[in-house]
Amino acid sequence: MHISAGCQIIYDCPQSTPMLLMVTPHPSRTVDLVEQHQIAFDPPIGSHNYSDGFGNICTRIVAPSGRLVISTRFLAEDSGGQDPIAPTARQHPVEELPDDLLIYLLASRYCDTDNLSDTAWALFGQGPTGWGRVQAICDYVHERITFDYAQASPTRTASEALSARRGVCRDYAHLAVALCRCMNIPARYCTGFLSDIGAPPPYGPMDFAAWFEAYLDDRWHVFDPRNNTPQIGRILMARGRDATDVAIVTNFGFCTLVGFNVFTDKASE
Repeated sequence: MHISAGCQIIYDCPQSTPMLLMVTPHPSRTVDLVEQHQIAFDPPIGSHNYSDGFGNICTRIVAPSGRLVISTRFLAEDSGGQDPIAPTARQHPVEELPDDLLIYLLASRYCDTDNLSDTAWALFGQGPTGWGRVQAICDYVHERITFDYAQASPTRTASEALSARRGVCRDYAHLAVALCRCMNIPARYCTGFLSDIGAPPPYGPMDFAAWFEAYLDDRWHVFDPRNNTPQIGRILMARGRDATDVAIVTNFGFCTLVGFNVFTDKASE
């Protein structure tokens, strides 16, 4: 099937402001693009792309003084299948992990493992390992946090999400990532588009989604503690240690967000 996706983001800037955008599908999905990803700016401005240290595509711009409308759109081919599961995937001992994965065992800005280690080992230290342990963590996070847009906070850490018991998809992902790292399972934060295809109504407002990947049995596996069931039509945009590394827009100066819209729809073939 084909999925049409994109966004429109509108800023009012009192002065010329450099920005870093992360709104392009991840290079791993480039082969699936039926139509080239497009970014449009109104008024027209220059931009250039580069690949960051996590392999994500970043776009640099300088927003002019006044109002700037950022619009993106792409058409991607998707299998239409649900997120794959691998219940027998084993957990690697730390000493067997590749060197470049050790960073995904460490604390990061929003995944404060030092505040969660005792809790993690008390909850999951005596249970299954591997896939079963990660799923147990997802089950716990899914039940612990109540989804609530009104409780969104750009500064909430994983341990604060555990205490607040309310949040949005990034809070689910940060807490699950942090608990996995506490249990010596490499975990990385992911963001992108996630459709409502196959999900029962009612549908909430569309937004960018957050989930995570855990490294088991020599490969990365998708987990989604907010939904906690395999989903259809997931399109990765960026990966990193936490939301710091994959922010949709980073402003290097004061600007006011005045419009935000995301769409992800099944397109006619």
